Amino acid sequence: MAKIPEPHRLVVDADVLVADLFIDDAAREAMTTIRSHPWLELRASEQLLDDAAAIITELGDSQLAGDWRAKMMTRCQVVKQPSQDHPGLATAYAGNAGHLLTYDPRLISADTGMAMRRAMPISIRTPDAFNQVFDVAALYEAVFDAPYPGPEKENHD
Repeated sequence: MAKIPEPHRLVVDADVLVADLFIDDAAREAMTTIRSHPWLELRASEQLLDDAAAIITELGDSQLAGDWRAKMMTRCQVVKQPSQDHPGLATAYAGNAGHLLTYDPRLISADTGMAMRRAMPISIRTPDAFNQVFDVAALYEAVFDAPYPGPEKENHD
C-alpha cells in the first residue's frame, strides 16, 4: 500500500536550495512561492542541509553557509532519513511530502516516477516544471476548504 503524501508539504533538494541562493531563476521563483505561503510546509533532513551547506561553502564561504543553514533551520521542519538513501527522496518520504523539487536527472526520469508511485505518489519536478504547473490557489482551497487569501508575505531572501 502506497504512503499518502500531504500535498502542502514540500522538499527542495540541495541543488535547488543552492541555486535559489546564488542564481535568480526558476529555483528562486519556486522558493519565493514557498516562502510567501507559510502553510506550505518545507521539509528537510540534516543530510540534505549538510549537502547544500557544503556546496555553499565551496561556492561562497563557510560564514555564508552557516548563516544560510541557521536561516533554513527556522524555515523548515527537519525529519530523520536513512543515511544511505538519496537525501531529497528520503526526506520527501520521511516528511510525507507531496512535492520534491530537484535538478537530479535520476529523480525526474519517467522510470523513477513510475517506481515511486508504488511507494508514495509524489510529484518530482524541476523548479521550472513546478512553477509551470503548481497552482497555489487550488491547493490552498483543496487543503483548507476555504477561498485562497493570497500570499501572506513577500520574502525574497
